[in-house]
Amino acid sequence: MALRAAAARCCLLTRALAGPGVSRLPLPPPAAASAPSLFGSRRFRPSARFASSGGQGAEPEGPQRRVVVVRITSPFAWLRTRFYYLLIRLYFDQEFSIEEFTRGAKQAFSVVSKLLSQRKLDLLDELVSAEVLQVLKEKISLLPESHRDALAADIDAIMYTTEGDVRIYYDDDGRKFVSILMRFWYLNGANLPDEVPGETKVFQIMFGDESTKEKRHLLTANYEFQREFTEGAKPDWTITRIEHPRLLE
Repeated sequence: MALRAAAARCCLLTRALAGPGVSRLPLPPPAAASAPSLFGSRRFRPSARFASSGGQGAEPEGPQRRVVVVRITSPFAWLRTRFYYLLIRLYFDQEFSIEEFTRGAKQAFSVVSKLLSQRKLDLLDELVSAEVLQVLKEKISLLPESHRDALAADIDAIMYTTEGDVRIYYDDDGRKFVSILMRFWYLNGANLPDEVPGETKVFQIMFGDESTKEKRHLLTANYEFQREFTEGAKPDWTITRIEHPRLLE
């Protein structure tokens, strides 16, 4: 059941990353396969549901508190990233859209972080680079359960997403690459100490009345996505860097 659920989340991931301006990722094969796979042969456009950040189901009764993350971005950094996006559209992908890419990256982050938390790294073979996956396997095996739980990010618990560094480069063989670093702030209810080094803040999120409180940690993560744009290369974005500060080091 857990593997089927993971495969279903990966289907959502491929649909989210298959929007206009973002490389298309094929869907997993039919359920009759012996083991769930991240990739298959079909391509889909994104579902409208991925544009919504609200939760599903009935709203809880009583007073609620919204968590707002405020981050001040350097104007120079903002202009620099927009210049790189222009170069990507001019020379690599005319349909590239950072808005569509960000939606897909959020879905990817949610799926990958949950699989890391569940130690199902075998499902990440074609989504995360082999080098990063090998390092993760060594680190995950040493993490205490509370830290593994804190890696998981529900899509509705992602409070803020922003792009970091954007790079366009060529390797020694003349292959062309684009990499985009995405930064995520997310709430997690893992049983961590009240003071976790490196976390942004411990929030008291209240549901219902004053007698019912749920404590959640606002944590950060950095995921880098890379795609090769050399003629004939597969149009796939691969995660080449995963950082959960103070949790996965």
